[in-house]
Amino acid sequence: MEFCPKCGSLLQPRKVDGKVCLICPNCGYVKDAEGSKLRLVRKLNHSEDKGIIVVDSDKLPKVLPKTKAICPRCGNNEAYWWMVQTRSGDESSTRFFRCTKCGYTWREYE
Repeated sequence: MEFCPKCGSLLQPRKVDGKVCLICPNCGYVKDAEGSKLRLVRKLNHSEDKGIIVVDSDKLPKVLPKTKAICPRCGNNEAYWWMVQTRSGDESSTRFFRCTKCGYTWREYE
């Protein structure tokens, strides 16, 4: 990981004329990547049309904790819960619940 000496931003590897360079996305500073240790760990391909998957429903019993919460749909008193930062970083997280009986999902803002 290298930073731009001009503005301090993280330099990103790019191919320019068949050669790998480190380029600053803010100010355009270019540095030859020769001698730098670059390694692609994992490339993620995703499309925006799939939306955001908060929790995969088939993994719920294995990974999520349970709590006492009354389901607004069926009245069951137990639910799985998880928290997600849905708003800006300086605001509190949103807590999600999913009923262990009917699977209804609801949220609670703090």
